[in-house]
Amino acid sequence: MELSLATRTVGEHTVLEVGGEVDVYTAPRLRERLLELIDAGARHVVVDLGRVDFLDSTGLGVLVGALKRLRTADGTFALVCDKEPLLKIFRITALDQVFPLHPTVEAATGTGQ
Repeated sequence: MELSLATRTVGEHTVLEVGGEVDVYTAPRLRERLLELIDAGARHVVVDLGRVDFLDSTGLGVLVGALKRLRTADGTFALVCDKEPLLKIFRITALDQVFPLHPTVEAATGTGQ
């Protein structure tokens, strides 16, 4: 399956909407896009995984790398995920203790609607 990436701004947050499968083949595109956003000055990044069907360890590594990069730049990084199979991956890897996980973009950005 193809990977789709779309960016939008919500308040002071840059929201990256990801769709499809994030695996060893597509993760480099996700990494590249996240680095572009951070290098362009994005400091409050939210990755919306709402349309992601599959996420492997390579994809998790990309997300961890972006989190570390933003932390060193005094930024914030949050994930939007409400799919139980993906949430299970975060729990099993204990990354639910590392990433702020939110059910909606509004919750992640503090723009409750």
